[in-house]
Amino acid sequence: MHATARSRGEGAGTDARAGTAFAPHAGLDAEDETALAGCCLFAGVELASLRMLLASASARRYPRHAVLFLQGEPARHFYVVLKGWVKLFRTAADGQETVVATCGRGESFAEAASFAEGVYPVGAQVAEEARLLVVPVRSFTAQLRRNPALAVNMLASMSRHLRGLVREIEQRAVKSAPQRLGAFLLKQCPRGQGATAVDLPGDKGLVAARLGMRPETLSRALAKLGTVGVSTRDRRVAVSDMDALRRYVAGAGVEDDSG
Repeated sequence: MHATARSRGEGAGTDARAGTAFAPHAGLDAEDETALAGCCLFAGVELASLRMLLASASARRYPRHAVLFLQGEPARHFYVVLKGWVKLFRTAADGQETVVATCGRGESFAEAASFAEGVYPVGAQVAEEARLLVVPVRSFTAQLRRNPALAVNMLASMSRHLRGLVREIEQRAVKSAPQRLGAFLLKQCPRGQGATAVDLPGDKGLVAARLGMRPETLSRALAKLGTVGVSTRDRRVAVSDMDALRRYVAGAGVEDDSG
């Protein structure tokens, strides 16, 4: 881990863009609103209410390897990925690092620890250059206290998020490695049909860790997805037919490569 590159992206790193209905300092544009709308944490929250909730939040740019926080630090912020990738990791007493999760566009992290006013149970480091929405938890929860209906909505959203995590765990038992990778790719793709392309983190080991498989299993899974029109070049993954990939992911009886 590159702890020496602990840039927190504050101050000059704040991205200031015009034409947003969010607070001017937030630096959010229409594309960012789309990412936030896809975030499970905010599912079902009306845009006007979301703007109020995020009144003190700001979008910031972070370089690759920037450390956002370390395991055991006080949890004062949570984050939403607007662009790029972030890895969450735990560090053992002997210094050994274990990747717990990777977070991409539209995914939030550290909210549970922040809401509990505890400490971060993991560390977070930028895996690819990223724009993140940084949310101060005190101002966020103050807004929730003033609006109980919003607080109930947030509880429902977090419940849906938890169910989504449980489904991911279940998929590891019932889906083949190529199917799990296909489902992951679909989640990164814009909604719709036809062809599209997405960029994976430069370190594909992060994707393998996210999906609970070895890097070599990930490579074999990518090769198998070629039969449904998925091709790769460096970190760029092209999907020629999203419907075909959806059918493959939903199908049964695909031979598994144990990960």
